[in-house]
Amino acid sequence: MNMRITILFGGSNRERLVSVASAQALHQALPEADLWFWDIQDRVHAVQAKQLEEHVRPFEDEFKPGTRGVPLEQALDQAKAEERVLVLALHGGRAENGELQVMCEARGVPFTGSGSASSHLAFDKIAAKHFAALGGVTPPAGIALDNIDEAFAEYGRLIAKPARDGSSYGLIFVNAKQDLVAVRNAAKLEEYVIEPYVAGIEATCGVLERPDGSILSLPPIEIIPGEGNFDYAAKYLLKSTQEICPGRFTAEVTAALKQQAMLAHRAMSCTGYSRSDFIVAEKGLVYLETNTLPGLTKSSLYPKALKAEGIDFVDFLRGLIELAERGVRK
Repeated sequence: MNMRITILFGGSNRERLVSVASAQALHQALPEADLWFWDIQDRVHAVQAKQLEEHVRPFEDEFKPGTRGVPLEQALDQAKAEERVLVLALHGGRAENGELQVMCEARGVPFTGSGSASSHLAFDKIAAKHFAALGGVTPPAGIALDNIDEAFAEYGRLIAKPARDGSSYGLIFVNAKQDLVAVRNAAKLEEYVIEPYVAGIEATCGVLERPDGSILSLPPIEIIPGEGNFDYAAKYLLKSTQEICPGRFTAEVTAALKQQAMLAHRAMSCTGYSRSDFIVAEKGLVYLETNTLPGLTKSSLYPKALKAEGIDFVDFLRGLIELAERGVRK
């Protein structure tokens, strides 16, 4: 099936800036692909390659397509009519929580990555932790908001994060009493996951499915945040954050990370690719979350792991496209 490859990027959530940088990397690998930008008003714009290439600070500046665009639903109808396969350079929000995926599935439009049910499950950190545990992965203990004072007294340090958000937005490190107020205020606006702070080395491990049916875990990556916390700034703006791939783990820890990432991928029923985050603690691995649309920017973790495994970025993308085309419901 020779479908028109279309890179869909942008989105209506806070991770749209990261998405533009992912699209730049994808465009370089797939220069023949069309470019569609999804804006915060839920309109989709056909974009010229030059516009994307000349957008120099994607992590800081909004991308402005300069056209009127068409409503998202109309664009997806067009994708169906024109036999397009969508390469998702999207992260977070409705792009990663399964909503976009179900809109594509309803129309029979193929797209890269996990389906709607899997995306929805992995995006909800509470449900994902539960399924990961059932699948044999070890998540941290959960703390109810009502019990936060007792938990802080018991553990000394907590971590709180939005139940449904990515790129380390909204992360609150609870190191002092006043931080409890910040968590309570944040939890009024959206649901939060509260956990004991687990000391250890941050690690992430990608999983890749190949068109031949094989599935492998990529070399785990060790993350050393420059300013102490791996938040949005540390991820994308600070030069001091170190990401070592392959990570400097023992053979046993490396094998455990690969196995746990694979178990998480399967527990969430992911398709194509995923990336799971862990803390390598004294008592063993602690699972944090699974990303069904991990960043694919030049500085992102997943492409680094592909490189360490000796897999060419273009071959990776072509494999995802083949899986997407094959998986579409007739």
